[in-house]
Amino acid sequence: MRNATILSCGAYAPERIVPNSYFDTLLQEDVDTWLRTNVQIYERHWCAPDESAADLAEQAARQALERAGLSAADLDLIILATDTPEYISPSTAAVVQHRLGAHKAGTFDLNSACAGFVTALDVGAKYIRSDERYRHILVIGAYAMSKFLNMEDKKTVTLFADGAGAVVLKASEVEEGEGFLASELRTFGEYHDWMGIYAGATHEPTTADTLDNRSHLLQFVRKFPKELNPDVWTDMTLQICGRIGIQPGDIDHFFITQININSIWETLDRLGVPRKKATTIMHHYGYTGSACIPMAFNEAWERGLVKPGQLCMFIGSGGGLAFAAAAFRT
Repeated sequence: MRNATILSCGAYAPERIVPNSYFDTLLQEDVDTWLRTNVQIYERHWCAPDESAADLAEQAARQALERAGLSAADLDLIILATDTPEYISPSTAAVVQHRLGAHKAGTFDLNSACAGFVTALDVGAKYIRSDERYRHILVIGAYAMSKFLNMEDKKTVTLFADGAGAVVLKASEVEEGEGFLASELRTFGEYHDWMGIYAGATHEPTTADTLDNRSHLLQFVRKFPKELNPDVWTDMTLQICGRIGIQPGDIDHFFITQININSIWETLDRLGVPRKKATTIMHHYGYTGSACIPMAFNEAWERGLVKPGQLCMFIGSGGGLAFAAAAFRT
């Protein structure tokens, strides 16, 4: 059968490293202890002033293409998941396409916040399964949230960071049970106004007033129920396992949104699988939103942990609230 397989991966983080001690000085209090104890973030990478989402995406894409042994001209489609785009319009994917020289590739951006990469992975896999014209699809998650942080808000400024990750999907003739296996998307729209960047688009165009009241910056408006992510991540995993006829213990690797290590561990505990099956990268990269899952996958791939024939579960969640999960056998 013709199916989407993961051919290669790549990742990039800006050179600037911001340790927790930076915020101790900035906020005039000890935040390092809380960050280390509660979310296990020790440092993160932030963009340089002249660096933005397209720069991060381009670097991750180039690494993924090199590892795939492809040129940009081999790409048929570029899907870029981000909620920190280069511009409101046109798409960031178009910028990256031009820079790479991927002149044959169609492009579009996808915004389902931090669930974006897994959603884009799902979309790319289904393009390959449904249309024989698509042979190589580049899927990118890019995040430059440092550009939208309120430097006085310790709830956000200490967590969020920048980076990009990419995979190349290939159309392959495989046996049943190889490549893309199943996916699920969910949205709880009642939470749409609980966290986000609420100015800069048509609801509240950027003006001098919005700049003054900082509504163009990331805001946590209300605190989410702490069980929400573990509840939904666990249920989505069980639903997908049921559909493809496996048990959670059969999954070799979990790549889950890196906002809170305790939520990841709670999910694995509920599923009855060892915590070591989840690769975590927030320790040295902070929370990189739509980039964190492909960056975690890249980390595992570089360490030789992901091997042919293994089963990977990708689970993302973000503002909206949007959730996405997808299972692949590598």
